[in-house]
Amino acid sequence: MKIAQIAPLFESVPPRLYGGTERVVSYLTEALVADGHEVTLFASGDSLTSARLVACSTEALRLNPQIRDPLPWQAIQLEQLRRRADEFDVIHFHIDLIQFPLLDLFAGRALTTLHGRLDLPDLMPFYSLFHDSPLVSISDAQRLPMPPVNWLGTVPHGLPADLLQFRPEGLGGYLAFLGRISPEKRPDRAIEIAERTGLPLKIAAKVDKADEAYWKEVIKPMVARSPRTEFLGEINETEKQQFLGDALALLFPIDWPEPFGLVMIEAMACGTPCIAFRAGSVAEVLEDGASGFIVESMEEAVRAVGQIADLPRAGVRAAFERRFTAARMARGYLKLYDALLQGREGARVAGAPVLVNGTARHDEAVESSLAA
Repeated sequence: MKIAQIAPLFESVPPRLYGGTERVVSYLTEALVADGHEVTLFASGDSLTSARLVACSTEALRLNPQIRDPLPWQAIQLEQLRRRADEFDVIHFHIDLIQFPLLDLFAGRALTTLHGRLDLPDLMPFYSLFHDSPLVSISDAQRLPMPPVNWLGTVPHGLPADLLQFRPEGLGGYLAFLGRISPEKRPDRAIEIAERTGLPLKIAAKVDKADEAYWKEVIKPMVARSPRTEFLGEINETEKQQFLGDALALLFPIDWPEPFGLVMIEAMACGTPCIAFRAGSVAEVLEDGASGFIVESMEEAVRAVGQIADLPRAGVRAAFERRFTAARMARGYLKLYDALLQGREGARVAGAPVLVNGTARHDEAVESSLAA
């Protein structure tokens, strides 16, 4: 199959540091190439891929201080795609909104994975207008705020099976927080959990410009007051292996409708369990009592830290291998590509749990039926 992957230009594919969407696009692209498909990646020129690369900017827009306005570069990307569109069986967008007025040009062979939160009020009239455009969610919870739209299916994210190595013990003896410093990610909760449990906390996180005030006024003073907390800043993929692998547990104390939460499966790949607050996709990603603990209060989070030793790390890694590899993600998307080309709607994908009365079911019987 000839497949075009359209990536955001803000980060390279894969990103040098933080960048969840671009990282997932990289994993998907490489898995599809390994499966024998002819893939073309439309991305920034500093991207690294085994697919054919169409460079739509010289480098990631975030890293180029001369870039003031991303819109012209996004328009360049779409025009480069339009000129080559006849080369592809399937065109897969990962760039949010800007392509939708052009989708009629690619009717019957274009789909869009929505990677972000969908509860923002400005999105409702937009998706109501483009309600027929084929969409893919990354969790069932992500869909909840949306008006009636054309969902092709849900495909959970995946990582290359050998990207992060299993660590049978958390030799570092610390709790880990990995992601962004932002109010919805609640690093303040992570610091409080460390203080209340008496364990060290290491924070590896990016501070976006939009969150600089929150960092300076709220989190930086908390870090300064906490002798147990160490702030590392952004880390790269090589550093992530040791950071997650040596941790006793990953803290994921979010306070927003997280669409997926890639860091949870990164920790799982290392065998490191996750303690996460119940919000967004958490109940679909984590198996409570198996790959981590899902909590609803600070008291429950503190108790969960004391129960981490009860979770065999080999079982955490096994949950990752069963449900969240890049190969499985690629198979899920290939199923949707076929559904798109055959004009079918509503396909579901193996690995995506079924929500039953608000509770995610991950059992093998359900997943086997989805794969059929």
